[in-house]
Amino acid sequence: MQLRYSFRLYPNPVQQAALARAFGCARVVFNDAVRAREEAREAGRPFPTAGQLSRSLITEAKRTTGRSWLAEVSAVVLQQSLRDAETAYRNFFASLKDTRKGPKLGAPRFKSRKDHRQSVRFTANARWKITDAGRLDLPKIGAVQVKWSRTLPTTPSSVAVIKDAAGRFFASFVIDTDPTADQARMPQTENTIGIDLGLTHFAVLSDGTKIDSPRFLRRAEKKLKKAQRELSRKQKGSKNRAKARLKVARAHAKVADARREFHHQLSTKLISENQGIAVEDLSVAGLARTRLAKSVHDAGWTSFVNMLEYKTERYGRTFIKIDRFAPTSQVCSTCGVKDGPKPLSVREWTCTACGTIHDRDHNAAINIETAAGLAVTACRAPVRPEPVLAQREETGSHGFPTGNRAA
Repeated sequence: MQLRYSFRLYPNPVQQAALARAFGCARVVFNDAVRAREEAREAGRPFPTAGQLSRSLITEAKRTTGRSWLAEVSAVVLQQSLRDAETAYRNFFASLKDTRKGPKLGAPRFKSRKDHRQSVRFTANARWKITDAGRLDLPKIGAVQVKWSRTLPTTPSSVAVIKDAAGRFFASFVIDTDPTADQARMPQTENTIGIDLGLTHFAVLSDGTKIDSPRFLRRAEKKLKKAQRELSRKQKGSKNRAKARLKVARAHAKVADARREFHHQLSTKLISENQGIAVEDLSVAGLARTRLAKSVHDAGWTSFVNMLEYKTERYGRTFIKIDRFAPTSQVCSTCGVKDGPKPLSVREWTCTACGTIHDRDHNAAINIETAAGLAVTACRAPVRPEPVLAQREETGSHGFPTGNRAA
């Protein structure tokens, strides 16, 4: 599978100016491609092909007075910007036809030079390289200093240079990993776990472990409010306002980095200790429209679940999402009797059938593990679920079942 390895870049002032030119040229080519397609649509003409756009917006544009500065950056950067526009339109049309997974996407819009996040991509054709001194040598930019936090497992196929809202530069390498080597790195285990995500505790595991919620945003809220208040008092367009905006962006970036590091460490720990992991498919978008919105966003459940999903695939583990409407908080994990819905204020309850006293979150985690088919015996010894034949209506099994699928 393909993964991204990101490293911090430290370009000097000359290299920062060269990167700014690359960001600007890529943005202009993208906007020209969107404009050409919109003009064709309004005139009732067929959309121009990628080859026609490349010839008119890059090759011929470099010979004109108004676009001669496009020659100051690598041609690969401009070609990749055209491909980004093609991908954006392809995703938009797939959303219209309901053939794209995930949320629906709108039509591509023009990029603004005022956007504080910029990026360009270099493929192998750009002949970029990592020097013997450990620097990233980019065409028409130079050898940029890199802070290597780990070793690249294989030779990258491409690299994207990203400038975030906090003014930091990153190099994002695309790596093709070896599944066999990745799975060999993980210890052998037969343990399984169910995870109940929440706000009082970030996660409660089916073995009774409770992981406290760090609440990074809540802890930094006082500092963020002060920085935002200082920004609002600065005159628009002034240099002091730009400095204040950068201060706010850096404060938010610090919170986001801490949350991401917490998610990475916890997800890796859970995957290394368990062969099977089950979570509930929460409606985060719906919860984010309630009075708990700030706490929901601060927890970052979606990011954490996405990490679990791709890491289980990478390391050969089992990952299962159960239906969000499963009554995990209503069913007794001991006798299986459904005891009815309970308000969030009820953290402990007693089963009316067997008299067992349940911790709400721990009971839900056990039910999540059971509903996913990762059943356990009374002594907590794991039992692997039996393969279940794929149903007719499942994806990839039209006509006849194509294989087995775990329950």
